[in-house]
Amino acid sequence: MRRRTKAILVILGILLVIGVGFVVWGETPPRPMDEAFKALESDSSVTVTVGDPLIFTPKNSSPTTGFIIYPGGRVDYRSYAPAAHALAAEGYLVVIIRMPLNLAVLSPNAAQRIVDAYPTVTSWAVGGHSLGGSMAAQYVAGTPQRVKGLVLWASYPASGNDLSKTSLQVTTIHGTHDGLVSLNQIEESLKLLPPGTTRVEIDGGNHAQFGWYGPQQGDKDATIARKEQQQRIIQATIQLLQKIG
Repeated sequence: MRRRTKAILVILGILLVIGVGFVVWGETPPRPMDEAFKALESDSSVTVTVGDPLIFTPKNSSPTTGFIIYPGGRVDYRSYAPAAHALAAEGYLVVIIRMPLNLAVLSPNAAQRIVDAYPTVTSWAVGGHSLGGSMAAQYVAGTPQRVKGLVLWASYPASGNDLSKTSLQVTTIHGTHDGLVSLNQIEESLKLLPPGTTRVEIDGGNHAQFGWYGPQQGDKDATIARKEQQQRIIQATIQLLQKIG
């Protein structure tokens, strides 16, 4: 009995260390770049509400179309503030959700509380970067009718989330120098998306430049500037929001 008790205590100790290590790993993502913190400031066109979630509200209009962003895996949600700010300046309500341990897989239906909180927003798009995009696709697969669009940033739906027969407006955006999501994976994912899906390929773009958090292990070097890649991402996302609005 003593040996068994000792073995159980050892196993529990190992599991505790692993669990604590996982929490520390999840809660210590790369620090957002200075551009991200600057985008968290309100200005003449956008009011930024800093908290959980981050809310970007246009000042000169009452938006009826909104966009909810799921961050990439182990990426600080503030890293997507520049894109959110730019989208809000075009007249859209934009919300970035902070995920538990910075992993959207732990809360794939997080967008629902945002949709419920804004009854005056009648058209929603949900999207995300990498793992966040996959979880956004999972949410959209069972969403109410108010969610009309999906935007995938260097991402694709899981095989169990077949959206090909839905009426969703979908845009998938990827870079040719992405070291974490291959062009083949993007191409294969098209069969899970509606026939009218818009595909945007950013020549020279990589994985990390979908946000503002610096380089990412395993990624390739981009051959275009982060600002240029962001402009392409924002432009393509606006085009989808125009379709559903």
